[in-house]
Amino acid sequence: MERKLLNDLKFYVYVVKVQCIVAGEDRPLNVLPSMAERIQIRLQPASYRSRPAENEDVAPDHLLVLVHGILASPSDWKYVEAELKPQLGSRYLLFASAVNSYLNTFNGIDTAGKKLAEEVGFVVKRTPSLKKISFLGHSLGGLFARYAIAVLYKSPSGSVSDTENQSLVQELESRIGENDHQVSNQKHTIAGLEPIDFITLATPHLGVRGRQQLPFLLGLPVLEKLAAPLAPFFVGNTGRQLFLTDGKASDPPLLLRMATDCEEGPFISALRAFQLRILYANVSYDHMVGWRTASIRRESELSKPPRKSLQGYKHVVNVLDYPAVVSSNPQFEEGTAKAKEAVQSSPASTKRAAAYHEILEEEMIKGLQQVSWRKVDVSFHAALWPFLAHNYIHVKQEWLHYEGAGVIRHVVDTLLSRDEKPLIRSKI
Repeated sequence: MERKLLNDLKFYVYVVKVQCIVAGEDRPLNVLPSMAERIQIRLQPASYRSRPAENEDVAPDHLLVLVHGILASPSDWKYVEAELKPQLGSRYLLFASAVNSYLNTFNGIDTAGKKLAEEVGFVVKRTPSLKKISFLGHSLGGLFARYAIAVLYKSPSGSVSDTENQSLVQELESRIGENDHQVSNQKHTIAGLEPIDFITLATPHLGVRGRQQLPFLLGLPVLEKLAAPLAPFFVGNTGRQLFLTDGKASDPPLLLRMATDCEEGPFISALRAFQLRILYANVSYDHMVGWRTASIRRESELSKPPRKSLQGYKHVVNVLDYPAVVSSNPQFEEGTAKAKEAVQSSPASTKRAAAYHEILEEEMIKGLQQVSWRKVDVSFHAALWPFLAHNYIHVKQEWLHYEGAGVIRHVVDTLLSRDEKPLIRSKI
């Protein structure tokens, strides 16, 4: 970890140095670049470095935002970027978010989501040719992205999530209008762009509290007792939010608020704005995120998954489309508040925690199923080291996690088929 951090730091300093030289600036390296400059540094390799020569004059019109997970960095997407660029072509601008790297992932899902929204806003403002936007998030990054799209969302009526975000959204739309690419006022927009695909890989949409939601605890009561009270010490406010114990006892936890449209943000409306929402979930061997929470399913909805991979997509075993379900909005009633208070006062009580989480899980599912989902089940049971499933699914390190190449191939082909093109099998 220390060596990786050092290498990333050296690379970052090198790029900053090169950027300063190219810009003709004589700036000491101990002066960190601004947000806009950091975005520009990230944009250069993401959009131009690997572009085929014959397409160099084609400006990108589709922004694909890659959002890494906990204790991670943009380097997690090296393999994905290298494989997606030649397949998707120069019309796509791939941008790997860097604003919540490493320890910054501990600051809270809401904090990270707002920072991600600001970062995406800078990218959009600096790329006038953009018309469409998609998101691909791994693990915790999927929750960051869900929060960010609510910040950047605007409805046809012109409403945004709150006054704090209004200036950002209006500025983005005015930038697009100046370049004759303004999205129709009759459409829902994200950062002033047309939302296309929202994809998550092994994301804990229902949190991590509950049986087999955090698989490395092995379902052992003694470990489950220790996990919730210790989580804030290791992963900060993010830990409280994942275990659904954040905030006052009388207030619904963040993940429940994110399952509905509320004062904090239009979380469901923002999701609904995308043409397609896809959940990739490991059915087993994922030590961080369980099958149920990654695929937004009740335990009763889990059945024995197929063991045979789909043709051409190794380890992808099942793809199902779930239509939207009309249901009431999630509720946080007085009894649930009392259960939360009991869990906060006695976090080691597994019985209280289980009862509290069962209530919230059902409410979150009711909210999130108000939009349709494509659910893709992934199984690495036949891999040499199946317990690496959480990082296989996005090929974090090619030399170690290459078993997940078939999953990335499936993602690529899905993006190609959604981009108004016939389904062309990728060459990964």
